[in-house]
Amino acid sequence: MWRIESMNAGRGESSEDDILRMRDKESDTNACDRRGTSKSDQEEETVNFKSTVATVMACLWLSAGAHAADSVKIAHIDPMSGPFGLVGESLAKHFDATAEQINAMGGVLGGMKFEIVHFDNKSSPQESVLILKQIIDSGIRFVTQGGGSNIAHALSEAVAKHNSRNPDSSVLYLNFAAQDPALTNDKCNFWHFRFDAHVDMKLDAITSHIARQKDIRKVYLFNQDYAFGQAISKAAREMLTRKRPDIEIVGDDLHPLGKVKDFSPYIAKIRASGAQAVITGNWGSDFTLLIKSSRDSGLGVIFYTLNAQNAGAPSSIGAAGADHIKQVFTWHANIADNKAEKFALDFRKKYNGDFYYNTAKTELEMLAKAMNDTKSADPLKVARALEGMKYQSDTGEVWMRADDHQLMQPIYIATFTKAGGKDVKIDAEGTGFGWKTDIRIEPADTVMPTNCVMTRP
Repeated sequence: MWRIESMNAGRGESSEDDILRMRDKESDTNACDRRGTSKSDQEEETVNFKSTVATVMACLWLSAGAHAADSVKIAHIDPMSGPFGLVGESLAKHFDATAEQINAMGGVLGGMKFEIVHFDNKSSPQESVLILKQIIDSGIRFVTQGGGSNIAHALSEAVAKHNSRNPDSSVLYLNFAAQDPALTNDKCNFWHFRFDAHVDMKLDAITSHIARQKDIRKVYLFNQDYAFGQAISKAAREMLTRKRPDIEIVGDDLHPLGKVKDFSPYIAKIRASGAQAVITGNWGSDFTLLIKSSRDSGLGVIFYTLNAQNAGAPSSIGAAGADHIKQVFTWHANIADNKAEKFALDFRKKYNGDFYYNTAKTELEMLAKAMNDTKSADPLKVARALEGMKYQSDTGEVWMRADDHQLMQPIYIATFTKAGGKDVKIDAEGTGFGWKTDIRIEPADTVMPTNCVMTRP
């Protein structure tokens, strides 16, 4: 595996001086070399030096070794800096650890290794598309991403467009975490596969749980203002109205993505509304700062979340948030019959952090199976093998619906509570608190209709 180590500029046979010289080169079209020269640009680059080094190191790698024949390269595009950088860096380790396990078991295609190459897109759809072009030009044919449905839409569209124009150099896009339902509905395309449950599937679980809580009569919706957050707001309103028409939605806020530094004014609004529960998909610093403000104010609501498991989130919850945070999962460290327990514990020992996003692991495992089944790393053959695939994952049998390329898998709702005993054996981020399953929903009960009209090559 090749890994961008932005904290160590000396790797990749390039000195820090070399990287600094490369920073000063300008290009209007190349995502790897695009740099400004004004004083303000230079100051911004100094602040974002970690991201700059990561980009340059990736480009050095692309120019030097993308066509090596002893490995299958997979490009991972996610934020590795900025307000969502902690999550992106953590997810990169998920891929590294999974690839290492697959390689130790013999790899793919008779001994070829998975090699993961990580790219910092700075949470920008435009940057992601520029990086994608560089990746394609290097000869990499498999791309994965998860942090941000806005970015997923941009990548899905760009991959489909490239493949329609260049069928001999097609690219397969594997989505492990971007959850806007449209990606496997009206915006579906053959070259995109989603391995996470989408928003409507998760909100169906959340709203059904809320509907059973008779003491919850007022709900506040609080989300980031982009495709993912907007989808949560829409689904929550429709589903709560249908399942519990007596519940009042007392607030529905969409805030700028990654821009808010102080959530206390929003917390004051939630308190004034009289809500007993809040539904939020916030992630990255937008989650940790929200929870900090809630904790500091003593707000006593129940948060129903979609991203409270991400790196840094459990630590932000702490003891004050115990039993007040519920999360919808596709896996957590304390599920029954936990086949990934050893993997998770080994991950924590090696990386000093938590394994929490099992869809990244499932994705690579199913990709390996598709390659081995077809005896090919051709994206078209792999895609056809993934369609309809059934796979024994860490949570039981899952399957990839051919109609829309949406994975069907178990969904859990769990509560953040004191660790200890058989139900919460493993804590989260060393906090002494962990996740306890409230309910498991079987794959067949998570299936939702799709309006995808798939055009196949």
